[in-house]
Amino acid sequence: MNTNSDIFMRQPGILGGTPVFTGTRVPVSTLMDYLEGGDSIDLFLYDFPSVRREQVIAFLEYAKRGALEAVPA
Repeated sequence: MNTNSDIFMRQPGILGGTPVFTGTRVPVSTLMDYLEGGDSIDLFLYDFPSVRREQVIAFLEYAKRGALEAVPA
């Protein structure tokens, strides 16, 4: 995966512009809901087989970088 568009996308015609995993209609917020609820990535992938593990890991890395960049020095 080289770009964010390989991981997730946002288009007005797909779920009203909600960010979804590319190639699916699964909102990235659903992954966060699972994790916040204590569920595993494996359960999320089982429940949403159209999402690839590589997308989940890449999204979490993207979110981590964003969170770290937001922390004041």
